[in-house]
Amino acid sequence: MTIYSQISSNKQKTFFICALFIVLLSGFFYIIGLYYGDANGFLALGLVISSFSSVFSYCFSDKLVLFSVGAVPAKKEIHFNFYTAGENMAIATGIPMPKLYVIPDSAPNAFATGRDPKHAVVCVTEGLLAIMDRGELEGVIAHEMSHIKNYDMLVMTVVSVLVGTVSLVADWIMRSMWWGGGSRDDDNNSGSKNIFTFILLIVALIIAPLTATLIQLAISRRREYLADADAALLTRRPASLASALQKISIYPTGMKSATSATAHLFISNPFKKGKKGDWLTNMFSTHPPIEERIRLLKEM
Repeated sequence: MTIYSQISSNKQKTFFICALFIVLLSGFFYIIGLYYGDANGFLALGLVISSFSSVFSYCFSDKLVLFSVGAVPAKKEIHFNFYTAGENMAIATGIPMPKLYVIPDSAPNAFATGRDPKHAVVCVTEGLLAIMDRGELEGVIAHEMSHIKNYDMLVMTVVSVLVGTVSLVADWIMRSMWWGGGSRDDDNNSGSKNIFTFILLIVALIIAPLTATLIQLAISRRREYLADADAALLTRRPASLASALQKISIYPTGMKSATSATAHLFISNPFKKGKKGDWLTNMFSTHPPIEERIRLLKEM
């Protein structure tokens, strides 16, 4: 396996997963519309809700995330290695120098946010700065800048909004049906059709939110693989990033400031990990198994 083949493979798989997500969301709203007798109207409503949420997230997601984790701006005189490594990796990546922030947390981790390269932020924990050597730090920063260059934050923001839209509508429809809402038709000739549509809607209400979440997690994991490969290409030292991930993985405790809403942003799962080989934990994890990421980096 080469760095270039890994990047190409991840891009193709991410495109496929995004396309699958669009089909799922469109089908979900269409089924709801069938039940209520207005398929086109529900499709339009879904687009309005997701568009408004997307615009808000697009404009303010970076500020909300930084506030939620208690990040503070990095200072060159205090965080010299972080600052200079950020400058070097920005030049190598070909993007403007992002704003640099530090989280007062002893657990090693990092993330990037921002709607585009001109409004980007790279944030690391104090714990990460304390245990990484220069090569490992550059590998981590290159990984985060790859997310910025590839517009991963925009992709994940849009996907998160779509997942939220599916969950919100599913909850709304369930409540409406519980309180007696929904399609009513006393025509006996259409009775079997209404029953079929009702059963189809119930199945969709159960399956769609779960499937949407799994697709979101799959996209998040795929973007991590892509950023790893891009970072290896930028630094030409995949072993350094592999070493950094190894140090992060063996740290005994998770982050105190992370939340489930921000977990997918970090380079590694900020919470305590499940047991190695636990397929159920891996399925619902925001990140691919770190052992697999290290293995792929060592093969490059």
